[in-house]
Parts: sequence; structure tokens; C-alpha cells
Amino acid sequence: MSVWRNLLVSAVLVGLAAAVPVLASDALSAKGTCVACHLAKQKLVGPSWHDIAVKYKGKPDAPKKLFDVVRKGGKGVWGPLAMLPVGRDRISDAELTTLIAWTLKTP
Repeated sequence: MSVWRNLLVSAVLVGLAAAVPVLASDALSAKGTCVACHLAKQKLVGPSWHDIAVKYKGKPDAPKKLFDVVRKGGKGVWGPLAMLPVGRDRISDAELTTLIAWTLKTP
């Protein structure tokens, strides 16, 4: 990925997380199959949306960090189980950005 694309994605993620009304819903998390591992208020396989929001509250790099974890997968942040990468065939970049903003605003 080029430096310019990385900068553009970062700018879009930060801008959307801060300024766009959150339009995501449980239906969008279902589309990306996120609901197989994440619930609103309780841990399933992965952390709840609420726990993610609490952990990343006030961290300006959170949208980009979460975007990267969803796309590339991750391990060790929430325990020993790895999060598998989620491809663009399941959820587009725009939808993922919206879902991350929604997650970070979860009460």
C-alpha cells in the first residue's frame, strides 16, 4: 500500500469517526460477520462492542488501529485467541469505517 493511500485512509477514518453521524447498526455488524464473535454488552469469543469502546475511548489513533486489526487480523490484545482478518468481500472499507465509528460510540 502506498504512503499516499495510507495517509488518505487515515484521514478518512479520523474524519468519519469525528464528524459523520453514525449510521451503522447491528445489521452492518451481521453483514461483516462480526456478530459471530462480538456482542453489544457481553464477551462472546471476542470483546463486546462496549468493552472495545471503553478501551479505545479518547485515543485518536483508535479508528486506524481498529481498521488495521479487522483487515489484517490480530492477536494478544484481548487474550490468546486470534482475530482473523476480515476481507473487503465481506465488508467494504466505507462500511468498516462506519462500523468502527459506531463501535467507538457504543455506550
